[in-house]
Amino acid sequence: MTPPARVQAGIDLLEATAAAPRAPADSVANSYFRARRYIGGGDRRAIADRHWAMLRNEARLAWALKRVRAPITSRTLMLAQLVAEGTGADAIAGLFSGAQHGPSPLADAERRALHALAELGRDAAMPAEVRFGVPSWLLPRLEARFGAALEAEMAAMDAPAPTDLRANLLKSTREEARAALAAEGIEAEPTRFSPWGLRLEGRRPVTATAAFRDGIVEIQDEGSQLIALLVDARPGMRVVDYCAGAAGKTLALAATMGNRGRLVACDVSAQRLDAAVKRLRRAGVGNVERRLLGPGERWTKRSAEAFDRVLVDAPCTGTGTWRRNPDARTRLREEDLSELVAKQAAIIDRASRLVKPGGLLVYATCSLLSEENEAQVMAFCGRNGGFGVVPLEEAWKTVADGVPPCDGNFLSLTPARHGTDGFFAAVLRRSSGAPPPADGGAA
Repeated sequence: MTPPARVQAGIDLLEATAAAPRAPADSVANSYFRARRYIGGGDRRAIADRHWAMLRNEARLAWALKRVRAPITSRTLMLAQLVAEGTGADAIAGLFSGAQHGPSPLADAERRALHALAELGRDAAMPAEVRFGVPSWLLPRLEARFGAALEAEMAAMDAPAPTDLRANLLKSTREEARAALAAEGIEAEPTRFSPWGLRLEGRRPVTATAAFRDGIVEIQDEGSQLIALLVDARPGMRVVDYCAGAAGKTLALAATMGNRGRLVACDVSAQRLDAAVKRLRRAGVGNVERRLLGPGERWTKRSAEAFDRVLVDAPCTGTGTWRRNPDARTRLREEDLSELVAKQAAIIDRASRLVKPGGLLVYATCSLLSEENEAQVMAFCGRNGGFGVVPLEEAWKTVADGVPPCDGNFLSLTPARHGTDGFFAAVLRRSSGAPPPADGGAA
């Protein structure tokens, strides 16, 4: 593709994303490229990289357009992005020449906007929420969370995420998986904290490799791997993944259990549980049963106090995953947070009833917000005196060598400090002889 054709494709993809505001941007992009299989791999990567950059920069691009009193359209957003990339005004105008498969020539208003953008530069008056690309209601919470480190954390959120893989211990060791990838021309390095993890820089076609097709590796962020590690699921145990989704952590738990014992993957979505079947089969997992939860289900009550380990990977704002899902920043509303906090409390109350005396409950999110994390855990412990927090250092000693990634009682990961997505996890132990936890209602 010519440079103008790439620009037009970027405009088209931005319009497709805007037309589906509630759909994840990656699914929109996948559909866009599937419908245009004539676009080669190099062009696809270039278009996609610019698209993700525009989603990360969207608040800043829109602010710049407002400052120069230009309309905000897919074309003007592209102009602002090209200026942000350092492309000169004349060169940008040349990309909008009306050449075959390229964008049509700039209208007079667009040409004026382009030259105004080129002269604007980086304005020191840009509000902090615009500079960081976060909703204004969320900024005080992030400032309280990170303090002086906020600039570094938001910069890390703007950087492209690496590709992390988990070696499937049911089929290989980490070194064997690394060698299998290397044989296909993909170099990977061991992750810093996870004993199963491998890291690739940038986006690589992992799903096209034999190592992936044969179930030797799974795509999973290192932080997500560490949550599964902290569950400490062992062979012969009875374990529940209460919010399993498409079973990413279920697969890791099955591997630590060596396919021995009972592992139940629960979710309120039949579609997500059905999607897990192919992944479980590819990974060689044979000890998982799927359980659909919902209004009127009785399984949770019938299974009270029956499990050694229960993982609650709760639905959350996903603020820790913004470097992978930059479009989620603009979709998040303050009322979403309030609704999620209430839902999380109900879920953890109900799931905790499954934990037998002496067993572990692991509560986790991919959120950076204390309302969903520390505050949620402490509120649960206040309602259920039979559970106590296991300090991270103590929990870490049972599952891994060396020093844990974080100080304090909880696993609290961020892109800037740990190179992972933002994750939180708390390990809670139910005391022997503790009364049944409070019933928080249906999940």
